[in-house]
Amino acid sequence: MTRDELKAWVGRAALSYVQPDSVVGVGTGSTVNHFIDALAGMKDRIAGAVSSSVASTVRLQAHGIRVLEASQVESLPVYIDGADEIDPRGCMIKGGGAALTREKIVADLADRFVCIVDDSKQVDVLGRYPLPIEVIPMAAAQLQRRFARAFSGDARLRGGVVTDNGNCILDVHGLRIDDPLAMETEVNQWPGVVTVGIFARHRAAICLMGHDDGVRTLTY
Repeated sequence: MTRDELKAWVGRAALSYVQPDSVVGVGTGSTVNHFIDALAGMKDRIAGAVSSSVASTVRLQAHGIRVLEASQVESLPVYIDGADEIDPRGCMIKGGGAALTREKIVADLADRFVCIVDDSKQVDVLGRYPLPIEVIPMAAAQLQRRFARAFSGDARLRGGVVTDNGNCILDVHGLRIDDPLAMETEVNQWPGVVTVGIFARHRAAICLMGHDDGVRTLTY
């Protein structure tokens, strides 16, 4: 089975966590695109969606799904999104699609984060995938030096990428993130950092993980 087929499988499986007549939080990325396509089949049974990116908004609206602004809702029953990595505690690295800030905002509105991934995203310790950081452009060089000093991390500017918020992305290579919450807390305090792509405070409650033998449900 191909990775794309696994993504489609978990995207469809996530529909069981969507509550009728509710507004659903929708993330960003290739796996979420499959979820959005599946969600179109029940669009008349939900009140709408809050999207974490312009790209997801466009796809939702193309299916005729109503998209609300985050400011229009006080809470969401569920947020469904993918991850670049997920560890045994449900902590994640996210931001490969450069939507990490809006993803974290929508995740903060949700009662439950349901992560949808294929099994290639499962790791024992976060850090194999470069850690994305959304940063204010004038602070990029300063933050590159700080990652080298604090964590011996190699922070590289992601060329040609401007986030939906008008900022840039640093991808930090060479990390081993044994304590995701501690690193998330520290890096979020550095001047110039908008959002760090560690999701430990907003970790997954459930992970639907696609394997060749089916979708496995992991709870944390």
